[in-house]
Amino acid sequence: MAKAKMAKSNKKPSSEKGPEPVPVEKTAFERVQLARHPDRPYTMDFIERLFEEFVELHGDRRFADDPAIICGLARFHGLPVVVIGHQKGRDTKQRSYRNFGMPKPEGYRKALRTMKLAEKFRRPILTLIDTPGAYPGIDAEERGQAEAIAYNLREMAKLKVPVIVTVIGEGGSGGALAIGVGDQVMMLENAVYSVISPEGCAAILWKDSNQAERAAAGLRLTAQNLFQEKIVDQIISEPPGGAHTDYDQAARFLDSALSERLAEAVSCSQEVRLAKRYAKLRQFGRWGTA
Repeated sequence: MAKAKMAKSNKKPSSEKGPEPVPVEKTAFERVQLARHPDRPYTMDFIERLFEEFVELHGDRRFADDPAIICGLARFHGLPVVVIGHQKGRDTKQRSYRNFGMPKPEGYRKALRTMKLAEKFRRPILTLIDTPGAYPGIDAEERGQAEAIAYNLREMAKLKVPVIVTVIGEGGSGGALAIGVGDQVMMLENAVYSVISPEGCAAILWKDSNQAERAAAGLRLTAQNLFQEKIVDQIISEPPGGAHTDYDQAARFLDSALSERLAEAVSCSQEVRLAKRYAKLRQFGRWGTA
């Protein structure tokens, strides 16, 4: 009975508020898991919510169409734009069709063909990155996977129209970079961007993919890390719990960021914009630990 009274006397009145909960910072690997969440919004989910009059373009005019990359013409708040992004699948059939969001050379060539159309008709380019990496199969290598990626990097650096890049999920190595050269690069709060997956890094360094959590911390692949390193220009907030919890809210956050960055890019003259892009690319990387 005494214990019961003590417990009751220690209880706070219902009107009294306790201390505010302290937000717990997510680890790098927790953000990797959120970036890979199977219900996370993909490129088509954002296209449906942010763009009007979207018309998809298909094929690289050399070999085939690659469903792992979506390309098309659209309007963003009335402004004609071109949208390019990786697309994963929701179910087994779609994942197989989209090759799990891993493009082949024809995907990158389709993307570049669409970018050249954007340049011809003076339309800004918006790219959405979400891929574990370029497809490493022998058929892709035979058709020039590395050359297709390298060619895109060179040509994107020279595009005369504004290019706004957003990492919405996974940004894996050259597979992401091939549509990732732009005037502005943004990342969703729980997106990741890295030269290699944590599992791949762990397998190379420690011969043990179970060390992926340790590798993720060392790779500094989160949006917060990359913003500190000036690799990305802006971190876009997500709904509490991650973008997969509320597609509409995630789209509103992305819409606001894209509007701001696109207005900034469009306001510059072509010469100034290209000079800024060149300077931005030249300053990547640091030597030493200072």
